[in-house]
Amino acid sequence: MAEMEKNEYRDQRLANMEKLKVFGHKPFGHAFKRSGNLASIRCDFKEEMKVSAAGRLTTIRSMGKSIFADIRDGTGKFQVYAQKNALGDQAFEAFKLLDVGDHIGLEGQLFTTHAGEPTIKIDRWELLSKALLPLPEKWHGLKDVEARYRQRYLDLIASQEVRDLFNKRTMAIREIRNFLFDRGFLEVETPMMQSMAGGAAARPFVTRYTALDTDMYLRIAPELYLKRLLVGGFDKVFELNRNFRNEGLSRTHNPEFTMLEIYEAYSNVSGMKEIVEGLIVHVAKTVFGGLKVNFGEHAIDFTPPWREVAYRDLITEKMGADWYGLSVTDAGRKATELGLTIEKSWDHLAITHEVYEKTIEKTLIQPTFVTRLPAALVPLAKACEDDDTCADVFELEIAGQEIAPGYTEMNDPLEQRKRLEAQAGGASIDEEFVIALEHGMPPAGGMGIGIDRLIMVLSGIEAIRDVILFPQLRPRT
Repeated sequence: MAEMEKNEYRDQRLANMEKLKVFGHKPFGHAFKRSGNLASIRCDFKEEMKVSAAGRLTTIRSMGKSIFADIRDGTGKFQVYAQKNALGDQAFEAFKLLDVGDHIGLEGQLFTTHAGEPTIKIDRWELLSKALLPLPEKWHGLKDVEARYRQRYLDLIASQEVRDLFNKRTMAIREIRNFLFDRGFLEVETPMMQSMAGGAAARPFVTRYTALDTDMYLRIAPELYLKRLLVGGFDKVFELNRNFRNEGLSRTHNPEFTMLEIYEAYSNVSGMKEIVEGLIVHVAKTVFGGLKVNFGEHAIDFTPPWREVAYRDLITEKMGADWYGLSVTDAGRKATELGLTIEKSWDHLAITHEVYEKTIEKTLIQPTFVTRLPAALVPLAKACEDDDTCADVFELEIAGQEIAPGYTEMNDPLEQRKRLEAQAGGASIDEEFVIALEHGMPPAGGMGIGIDRLIMVLSGIEAIRDVILFPQLRPRT
């Protein structure tokens, strides 16, 4: 909507507001006692039943001495009917000054129109909140994609589909909790502001704690604190909360994202596979209506059991059986032939993982457990018993993106210290975490699930911004 047109609409609404004041209607009113939300009124509908309701006006259709309108609340919409003879001249004239977007409360009785539409005939009404700006695109939705994210509230007003998606997200998170509660897990909270950023390899956001005169970090993962709880005797814990990573924006990345982390004492990576497969199947069935989802040009089938394949097998399938025998120079040359950019400083492992991330991962559309990743990539996991160069882990890939990594957790404090020091390259490590391990952490399985990405694949949405209510955006220029 052009700025000039928007201002004209606003001026007209301000004029209507002043006229409504003359009729005794305060423009930004008060609480209003409802007999129920609109969905419950529709469910309990009985002819001539007295009800009180409230909602936002979404359409107004004047017919001379009567007006039909629709109101909407968070549960649905309902038709209302204002008649001059029933309301009286003053209340009816005031009703004619209402605009689409205004919130009203009303009392009346239920009836069914000749067209079969359940309707509330208004006996009395109140203005609860005056909308000074019009709804987007005359109620037909936001066409400006940027505006959909910057002004999500308008997107929610205009689109039932968008509201349904975020309702499903809320329901999915509830079902995730229920699934874990039913299995004896305890929900916990760990610090989101930490003195050291650990538990994953990522660039943190840095802030300043003035009272202690020290730098602090928004957490990149809660893992190291959750493992302390295993040391403390909590056998089954999970945390469902935010992580922060000071990295780029993309179709699958937002710097603030929702993560579920799960840890179970006396379990291992196999136990985590059972949990994640059961959890996702449960959410798919109970919230999204089934185990098959269309995602872009692909049809994803969540029916278990899911495919399991070793990392090394995927690499040799793509690059040839001799790949691991190639020199660094030859491996770099072969990767470059695929169109990859290979840094001269990279070793064979770095080149191999670039091949995996850039050419293989995106092809893993159906739910796939990629197992036995190189141990050097996963310093917080135990090595496989039959090969200490491989980590006893999985990465769950769906729709070409990682949804959940799962580990047999490292609980050897001496080995853990070595790995963290090697990863830190001379920088400080989290000594408090290692000290906790030295008090004895039980063998355990652990796992993280990216909730935003999970909602994407279950709902068939290809951009992470569409499943986050208020995604991070670049500043306006």
